[in-house]
Amino acid sequence: MATYAIGDLQGCFEPLLRLLDYISFDRGRDRLWFVGDLVNRGPRSLEVLRFARDLGDAAVVVLGNHDLHLVMQSEGHGRANREDTLGQVLAAPDRDALLDWLRRRPLFHVEGGFALVHAGLLPAWSIERAAALAREVEAALAGPGYRNFLAHMWGSQPAAWDEGLAGWDRLRVVVNAMTRMRFCRADGSMDFGTKGPPENAPPGTYPWFAAPDRVARHHTIVCGHWSALGFRSEPGLLALDSGCLWGGSLTAVRLEDRQVFSLPCPRQVEPSGWD
Repeated sequence: MATYAIGDLQGCFEPLLRLLDYISFDRGRDRLWFVGDLVNRGPRSLEVLRFARDLGDAAVVVLGNHDLHLVMQSEGHGRANREDTLGQVLAAPDRDALLDWLRRRPLFHVEGGFALVHAGLLPAWSIERAAALAREVEAALAGPGYRNFLAHMWGSQPAAWDEGLAGWDRLRVVVNAMTRMRFCRADGSMDFGTKGPPENAPPGTYPWFAAPDRVARHHTIVCGHWSALGFRSEPGLLALDSGCLWGGSLTAVRLEDRQVFSLPCPRQVEPSGWD
C-alpha cells in the first residue's frame, strides 16, 4: 500500500490519468491525497470530480479556493470570472450529487506526520488548533445553514487571526488561510496583494512557511495553490503545485519515502495571475 499526494489538477483530467498510470496506482491497494483545486480553468473539471468521488475511501480531497468558488457559483454567490470553466459541472445531470460531495470535503487532513491543506497554515497555529478551526468551517459547510455561510464566506477581511473573532469573520479567516494564503506579514496578517515567486515578497512579508516563529513544524505540511512557487520539498514542507494548468508538470509524492513522480503537461490556459 502506498499513499500518493498529488498537486493541483484544476480540471486537467488527462494528465491525471497519465500520472496514475505512470505510478501504477492500484485503487484497491493505494491511496491518493489531492491538495485541492480539483476544478476550474482546465477543460475537464466534470470528469475530475466524478473520478475523485468514485474513488471513495481510496482518496482524500481537501478543499481549495477554486472548489469553494464552484460551490459558491452553484448557489448564486460570488463573482464569476471570465476564465472559469465550470459550465459543464453546473449543467451536468449529476451536479447536485457532485456538489454535495464536494461541499462536504475537509479543509484539513492530518495523518501520521503529515498535514494536508490547500494553501497553508497561519504561523501561530499548531496542528491541533488548525484541525479544530477547520472542523468549525467544515460544520458550517455541511450544516443546514450552509447557503448563508456561502453568502458571507468570500472577502479578504479580516486579514489576521484573533482568538476573539466570531461569526462569519472567524470562519472567513480560516478559509482564507487554508485556501488562499501565500504571504504573511511580520505581524502575522495575510498579504493577499502579493503573488508570484517568494523572491517577489515586499519588505516585511515572507512565505507563510518561512515564518521564523511558525508553530506547526513537527508535521510536514502537504500543500498546493502556489504554482509560482513550484514543487518544493524541504523539512516540514511538500509544496506540490508544479503548474500543470500552465504547461508545467503534474507531480505526485509517495509519502512513505517521499519519492517524487512528475510528468510534463500541455498548457491549458495562458497565465493570468489568479490561481
